[in-house]
Amino acid sequence: MQKNPGKKHYDFSKGPVWKLILAQGLPLTVAQLVHLLYNVVDRIYIGHMGNEGTMALTGIGLTFPVVTLIMAFTGLFGNGGVPLFSMARGAGDEEKAGKIQGNSFALLLVSAAVLTGAGYVFCRPILFAFGASEESFVFAKAYLNIYLAGTVCSMIATGMNGYISAQGFPRVGMLSVVIGAVVNIALDPLFIFVFHLGVRGAALATVISQAVSALWVLRFLFGKSALVPLRRSQIAIHGKITGDIAKLGIVNFIMQGTTGLVQITCNATLQRYGGDLYVGIMTVANSVREIFSLPVSGIINGAMPVISFNYGARQFERVRNGIRFNAVIGTSYTAFAWLLVILFPRFWFGIFSDDPQLMEAGIGMLQAYFFGFVFMSFQFSGQAAFQALGDARHAIFFSLLRKAVIVVPLTLLLPALGLGVKGVFWAEPISNILGGTACYLTMKMTVYRHMEDYARGMERTA
Repeated sequence: MQKNPGKKHYDFSKGPVWKLILAQGLPLTVAQLVHLLYNVVDRIYIGHMGNEGTMALTGIGLTFPVVTLIMAFTGLFGNGGVPLFSMARGAGDEEKAGKIQGNSFALLLVSAAVLTGAGYVFCRPILFAFGASEESFVFAKAYLNIYLAGTVCSMIATGMNGYISAQGFPRVGMLSVVIGAVVNIALDPLFIFVFHLGVRGAALATVISQAVSALWVLRFLFGKSALVPLRRSQIAIHGKITGDIAKLGIVNFIMQGTTGLVQITCNATLQRYGGDLYVGIMTVANSVREIFSLPVSGIINGAMPVISFNYGARQFERVRNGIRFNAVIGTSYTAFAWLLVILFPRFWFGIFSDDPQLMEAGIGMLQAYFFGFVFMSFQFSGQAAFQALGDARHAIFFSLLRKAVIVVPLTLLLPALGLGVKGVFWAEPISNILGGTACYLTMKMTVYRHMEDYARGMERTA
């Protein structure tokens, strides 16, 4: 087995699985929650900007699909390589792991350049296709013109951070995000209120904070502390490795891409049936959902390197233990989060806006949007298991099923059947119940059966 001399080899096949998952997942959860502050803090400040706050918040909501598309390519070329990287380490091939890491970095650089250029060229038609009005377009364009300049920093900071955690340094990965978020929190009120830059100030604070995070990530990966350092000689695009990364990364891409499709469909439908007010309400609803989704997402994503490592080491019982732990902790948390939103909707809505008209119209919408939130845990744990074990086919199918096959048609159909704008908000919980349940049950019937068949085959060989 190849190892870096003088460095501790982090072996995820030793010790209780749940402890390893928490050791990976808790710092990642903190990191993701802090990362959420990049955008959430912007929305909080913008939503309380006075008379123009509601329209500015609506404009920010219109940029969500663009930001989501950037994150989709980050997941495709960055996060898509992490399970392969972990499997290579689990098999003891650190040379292969290094090539995977360098290939991901090169792909992120190229895609960032393409996305930045395309964003500037097609800004206006894109935003109007996403549901902008002439009034909200002014704020959306002001934010996006600055945000796009930081695309490369955003993609490096997010896409390469997974390689830090996968090497057994989740706290360093957490700091990658914490440092940037602290910068963002400090600069937001300064740029927005002191320098009176409004949404441009929020975007500028975000770009600077992403640049700081990217520098931190690169400093570690190029440094001596990394078990598998990022070497200049390995930063290249290889056809075979790119194909392997894309096979797993396409899951992240489709998950994020279909999220963007849902956002576009929701905003356009809300603009048609309710106008800018309801686009603003959806911005708040999405923001609250992000807050509550990230803890369970962080734990489950933190489990992926552990599950992938043990799968590479053929420790199948440990793989099953990891999947079970994800399901239990995810269900418990999302049930509690669901209860908090149903009981205290005014509090969560008020974090993002003090506009009485927006709040009174939005409380019922928020409660409808969160109905059945607990079923999201089944989607999360099922998707994570498929991705960690390299089953891209099932992961892609269930991402498409929940969003493209269920949410988007319901978003278009329910308002036309007489539910109006509320139909848009009911599409989400219906998809959670149907898609989440189907994803988890299929994972149990396929992934578990595959591992059991393999184990029986090994016993016969022995």
